[in-house]
Amino acid sequence: MAKSKNYARKLSYISVPSQIINTLSSSSLQSLLVSPKKSYKNNGFKRFLSLNFYRSTRLWFFTLFLFGLCGMLRFGFNLDPLIPFSPYPCLTSQLQDSFMVKNTGSQLGFAAKSEGNVEKDEILNAKSEVGGESKSGKDEILKSVNQSQPLITKGYADTGEESEFWKQPDGMGYKPCLVFTRDYRRQSEEVVKDRRKYLLVVVSGGMNQQRNQIVDAVVIARILGAALVVPILQVNVIWGDESEFSDIFDLEHFKSVLANDVRVLSSLPSTHIMTRPVEEKRTPLHVSPQWIRSRYLKRLNREGVLLLRGLDSRLSKDLPSDLQKLRCKVAFHALQFAPPILELGNKLADRMRNKGSYLALHLRMEKDVWVRTGCLPGLSPENDEMINNERKRRPELLTGRSNMTYHERKLAGLCPLNAIEVTRLLKALGAPQSAKIFWAGGEPLGGKEALLPLTQEFPHLYNKEDLALAGELEPFANKASLMAAIDYIISEKSDVFMPSHGGNMGHAIQGHRAYAGHKKYITPNKRHMLPYFLNSSLPEAEFNNIIKELHSESLGQPELRAIKAGRDVTKYPIPECMCNNSHAHSSL
Repeated sequence: MAKSKNYARKLSYISVPSQIINTLSSSSLQSLLVSPKKSYKNNGFKRFLSLNFYRSTRLWFFTLFLFGLCGMLRFGFNLDPLIPFSPYPCLTSQLQDSFMVKNTGSQLGFAAKSEGNVEKDEILNAKSEVGGESKSGKDEILKSVNQSQPLITKGYADTGEESEFWKQPDGMGYKPCLVFTRDYRRQSEEVVKDRRKYLLVVVSGGMNQQRNQIVDAVVIARILGAALVVPILQVNVIWGDESEFSDIFDLEHFKSVLANDVRVLSSLPSTHIMTRPVEEKRTPLHVSPQWIRSRYLKRLNREGVLLLRGLDSRLSKDLPSDLQKLRCKVAFHALQFAPPILELGNKLADRMRNKGSYLALHLRMEKDVWVRTGCLPGLSPENDEMINNERKRRPELLTGRSNMTYHERKLAGLCPLNAIEVTRLLKALGAPQSAKIFWAGGEPLGGKEALLPLTQEFPHLYNKEDLALAGELEPFANKASLMAAIDYIISEKSDVFMPSHGGNMGHAIQGHRAYAGHKKYITPNKRHMLPYFLNSSLPEAEFNNIIKELHSESLGQPELRAIKAGRDVTKYPIPECMCNNSHAHSSL
């Protein structure tokens, strides 16, 4: 109690602001100062005080001011606004406004980076990392002082709608489970010991198309019981990329992972170099293992070397369970990118991650894509005319359904989404305007102007050139396959992924994200949503609800491959490669 009394005694002091003192007249102040006091025994001292000290009103005024100032400091009067670097900012509207302005500035810095100020942004990021501890301390103080206020992060309020966009689908407990049968493991001993049969393959297309063919090449080698010579990558006629297998993929890792399934060689042994291989240029589509054995095995045993070209979609998508597991093992484990690609890809993905949750878009807006699909970009009459003229000049580039008009293709969902449609779709699905977006793909027809509808609504848009420091991409210049591999890594590591058009990269990433635990993957339902895009009378709220409903089952949820015939197991790895029981595990 004594302690509390002393504390109370301390609290008896009051502060007198100078404004109040200034309102008192000198006579009033004088009457206050000469109020009755205890008499002093020493008359000389009393005379001194009354004649000198009490008459010095300026000195007494200064003394009261000092007492008032001490009281203000004692009660913890908030002086933070007067201190430029206060460690405890108060939650006033003025400081909240300054906090928002500061974050807006950082966002503008991000946007400026997309215009080329990369090094400046890297310095800012480095500074923010150094000061991360103190910043987190401030966030904790803000949160504990006023829980009723919305949490302010990265310059915007974290509303329920925004957090819903980043929510991941229910993976239903599915995990990788590559457990091969006893018969498969027993046959493996014979396959890896064989020294009489060798398979050569030439794969074509872009990097992701080559990946698919490499997967099938391994499976065909297993079916034939032959050793696989490292696949030869055909020079791409569009991009002129002369990269070899080991430039894109980690060859030693590839050999090591498949050591118990197929023997992989860097080249033909000297005993077979002069052998004239059995060459097959036109393997039919979707052939079965039985067809492959009956067609090639006898000749392969006789000649020792088989050369296959153009393996794209040649092997059936419906194979025995062990061979489906082998496909997954190749696609998700063996085909790892070469160390230089992996290092830079992970580094750029980390730079995106440092900005917060991010969305990856695969934009198919290149000139050759518009020509091949028979679609029009819709940017301007000049660009549309350019595509039409190119298509007339090179009709062989059009990929299928040449009897359909552009509008028929569009309504059938066969055309890539342009920037306007991508923007409307993302907004309808609840993507926040502050979302950080990485876009993969080649230079769009029309350059930066083609992306304006997207950047105006979502200003934080980056590609690998924006994220890389000066010189980091130089080793990969003019090598489209290596650049595509970097795009693949950054996209696969994103929180949300969405392609603007179907394709090999989108399919590969869909399977990869499913195998990694069903990370969110938005599949645009183009055929059903485009009629609503064309209905300008539809209120925005109603439009958004319709679009969300159309995509409620297209967000990367687990899907059984067998629901539809001909589905690729590397795109839909359930049930052959993933299980959802407590005993599921991966046996590599």
